[in-house]
Amino acid sequence: MLNSLDLEGRPQDTRVVVAMSGGVDSSVTAALLKSEGYDVVGITLQLYDHGAATHRKGACCAGQDIHDARNVAERLGIPHYVLDYESRFRETVIENFADSYASGETPVPCIECNRLVKFRDLLATARELGATALATGHYVASRRLAGGSRALLCAADTDRDQSYFLFATTREQLDFLRFPLGDMTKPQTRELARRFDLSVADKHDSQDICFVPTGRYTDIISQLKPNAMEPGDIVHLDGHVIGHHEGIVHFTVGQRRGLGIASGAPLYVLSLDAANRRVVVGPREALKMHLIVLRDVNWIGDGALDRAVGAGLELFVRVRSTRKPQPAWLRAVDGRYEIELVAGEEGVSPGQACVFYDGPEGQARVLGGGFIARAMAKRANEAAAQNGAPAQPVAAELRG
Repeated sequence: MLNSLDLEGRPQDTRVVVAMSGGVDSSVTAALLKSEGYDVVGITLQLYDHGAATHRKGACCAGQDIHDARNVAERLGIPHYVLDYESRFRETVIENFADSYASGETPVPCIECNRLVKFRDLLATARELGATALATGHYVASRRLAGGSRALLCAADTDRDQSYFLFATTREQLDFLRFPLGDMTKPQTRELARRFDLSVADKHDSQDICFVPTGRYTDIISQLKPNAMEPGDIVHLDGHVIGHHEGIVHFTVGQRRGLGIASGAPLYVLSLDAANRRVVVGPREALKMHLIVLRDVNWIGDGALDRAVGAGLELFVRVRSTRKPQPAWLRAVDGRYEIELVAGEEGVSPGQACVFYDGPEGQARVLGGGFIARAMAKRANEAAAQNGAPAQPVAAELRG
């Protein structure tokens, strides 16, 4: 007999560790499971120096949030532990964040935190505590498949869906993870928090970069990677130097405002050349990319990745967390994986994730994804063929 978490055994005989960040989502997750009779243990991770961020709106996993998580656990009558993960968080998330920016990428630290801290280290700790599952307050769902394994799905609340940030979750981790809020909306979660009389019912949501106490990510990078703050040239796509900058970390692909140059027509950041400290800019039409080369691909679809891809797998991809999934083809080429975007996308930035889905909307299944290594515009040969013109040399590649 399976319980509400798709686990064998009665709730009271099932220990569940809940990752409690101090926010309303994880607090409601703990309250729901406790109300259903599960043996709930709350764990809060201290991830960074909380002294500077204690009173900053938008911080998480530090200062006030640890205090809030402790209060919620006391209100629910569950054991609660605070684990010091500062050193491992710094090594696996903050330093990687700075390295990525210094190399001309635009990283997504939340993905690394989920992949390398919460779903690896914390999950191992949950097992050591004798838990059968680790539950989180993420807005994403999972479902049991016919063979007994689990599939990762988008949340019912499209505006809150966090599947983009969880693409790197492995099949083994999915079997152990549970997401009780996956079929709820944020208003429903807050209403439950009031019903459970939780002090965090109306607490603001945390921001993405939780470890930046001032809200300026360049402060972190300047400390860890001062070379990334060195000045350089702003170069037009045609090769002409049209301005200067005070560090490539101040720019991201697709950026239009804050370039510090005057131009008769709008210019956008097309790519960042970290080795030569150059910011390459050009017209908006040059932003559209059609081919993406991926690294660190994770596959949680059916079967083995190479067999699923075959000669090419049609799916839908999201290249930024705020974008809608777009139709694409996933192919294996010369030992690497590439995405061909059917209609192209603007602002495809190295360092961001390219996440695979089996549908364009609703509670689509997450099939995996990878990090964007580089992106290229449509090959001139293909564009010429479509227009009935003679073939031209391959278009230049824009690198991060």
